[in-house]
Amino acid sequence: MQVHQSKVGDYLIDLGPNWIHGTGTNPIAAVAELTKTTLEDFEGNQLVFSMDGSPIDDSTATKISEFLWTTIEGAFKYSNVYKDTIPPERSLLDFFIDKVEKADLTPQEKKWCVESCRLWGAYVGDPIERQSLKFFCLEECIDGNNYFVASTYKDILAHVSKAALQGADVRFNQPITNIHSSIQQDPNAPRRTTLTTATGEIHTFDEVVVTCPLGWLKRNKSAFTPDLPVHLEQAIDNISYGRLEKVYITFPRAFWHKNPSDRTGSGAASYSAYERPTFAQFLDPTYTQGPEGILWNQECISLAALPADCAHPTLLFYTYGPCATYIVSQVAHLDPSSAEYYEFLDDFLRPFYSRLHGYSKSSPDCKPLAVMATQWQNDPYAGNGSYCNFQVGLSQGDRDIEVLRAGLGPDRGVWLAGEHTAPFVALGTTTGAYWSGERAAGQICQLYGLGRLGLGLERDDSLPSAGGERVVAPVD
Repeated sequence: MQVHQSKVGDYLIDLGPNWIHGTGTNPIAAVAELTKTTLEDFEGNQLVFSMDGSPIDDSTATKISEFLWTTIEGAFKYSNVYKDTIPPERSLLDFFIDKVEKADLTPQEKKWCVESCRLWGAYVGDPIERQSLKFFCLEECIDGNNYFVASTYKDILAHVSKAALQGADVRFNQPITNIHSSIQQDPNAPRRTTLTTATGEIHTFDEVVVTCPLGWLKRNKSAFTPDLPVHLEQAIDNISYGRLEKVYITFPRAFWHKNPSDRTGSGAASYSAYERPTFAQFLDPTYTQGPEGILWNQECISLAALPADCAHPTLLFYTYGPCATYIVSQVAHLDPSSAEYYEFLDDFLRPFYSRLHGYSKSSPDCKPLAVMATQWQNDPYAGNGSYCNFQVGLSQGDRDIEVLRAGLGPDRGVWLAGEHTAPFVALGTTTGAYWSGERAAGQICQLYGLGRLGLGLERDDSLPSAGGERVVAPVD
């Protein structure tokens, strides 16, 4: 996972992950508590705009949201139970449409439900039409709440990296172009793996853990010599790599949050989702035109809804798939401090933020101060994307993940780690990336008879929808 902070205006933001997914037996949640990182469990005030740009009333929006998440939960269970018989080409959208057609909803509500479900793409980085139903269970997360990291991942990253930065010889700005390993016939013989840098430096190690993103592996299989085994190459090709991007836009004031002046009789503030939104969804708009053939729905979070010590007047938009690729392609050669960069992103977002409560074209409060877009798809060291996902056509996704975990292991002394090699319940998450590092370390320790002392609990592949999670006790 690409954990990294930058600034939009005067505010620190995460360009990488924003969330901690699940709180049950989650080491990242434990580190967050240890470092006094501020987390927010967002609930309520979900604003949905219809295709014509008008806000959908709160009761209907809640009905749509409840139907969406009930159906998602049902799809996890269905995928888990029938994974072996679901056709590889069947998508999550197919499942969703079947459920919508049978639901006790009005025709308009059914249309809104289908359009709302398309925003699942903001979770996995690609359109719902591409989401495999067969392996949808691999998108399931740890039980418990999902927390937004309000004060950013900064302190979590500092804590996790501290030991390595203090005790290891860390070489920055030295890209590796070749990983040469010998196939060992005798498991007891000394092992040597050679790394060659872009400048021609050569380094030799007993064991090597490759934490490069899946997207990098896809583009650089030739960096391994001898060639990777066919089954490992196929696993790398089979698992997909998402296209999630973010755009932050900050204002002088959170004009979309109604001032706490209107009080109910009890003295407590009472707001509709429109007056004080936490989340806002903009269903495929007819009131603005995107590029031909690209779905232009959007979803954003109000960072003004964070706890007071972290809140700032910023909207965070999640974009995915072809829409994200289009945005990245347009800003790729623009200086982020240039007027052209600002104008392109503001033009892109204005049709959406101008629908929010309190917007006035003439108000200085409604003119953005700064805007920042991620460009993971332009970053080769991020694998030109975000994180793994599981798309239609995949026939043995669970087995492919197991093959990635095994890496080249005992035979060649090269091990793979990263979110794409995580336990099933944590694929595509920072927790999964953390666990994968512990797993790779454990594999090497086991090879040398060192046990697992200090490596934490070993996580198995059970999923919540299959009846709960199990934790395997450590073996020392």
